[in-house]
Amino acid sequence: MNQLRIRTLLGLFLGAGVVSWAGARLWDSVGTLPGVPLAAPIVLAVIAAVLVATALSLRARLRAQRERQPGAKGVDPLMAARALVFGQASALVAALIAGLYGGVGAFLLGSLDVPARRDQAVYAGFSVVAGLLVIAAALFLERVCRLPEDDDTPHPPGTHPA
Repeated sequence: MNQLRIRTLLGLFLGAGVVSWAGARLWDSVGTLPGVPLAAPIVLAVIAAVLVATALSLRARLRAQRERQPGAKGVDPLMAARALVFGQASALVAALIAGLYGGVGAFLLGSLDVPARRDQAVYAGFSVVAGLLVIAAALFLERVCRLPEDDDTPHPPGTHPA
């Protein structure tokens, strides 16, 4: 499984931000601007919390298994892979969502004197922060699920590694 690349996440964030900023300008020139839901940062924060809880649980179980503690519950490789895929997918979607709300928030910065738009800008800012928390939690989960380095150096036929 490939690791998440910060460049990819940053590209998604910036691309979505530019497109949403331009879309917000266009939409505002036509009429009303769609609102930023209050639930957006809450849902993203819950996803970040689930990812952190999963990573901490896996880390503790892997440590107990590595230290051969009595009664240590092992980690099912398929469950770890599923958690990793969930984390990576969450990070990619969070980068898009954070970029989307970041672009809208950047557009709204020009009209903070209107109370309704100020509230929308605050919600957008919280959504960006929560999206970044999801990305950080996913990267932490990915680090926890990383396998130890294997000795992949080929050995000549008939010889064994020491």
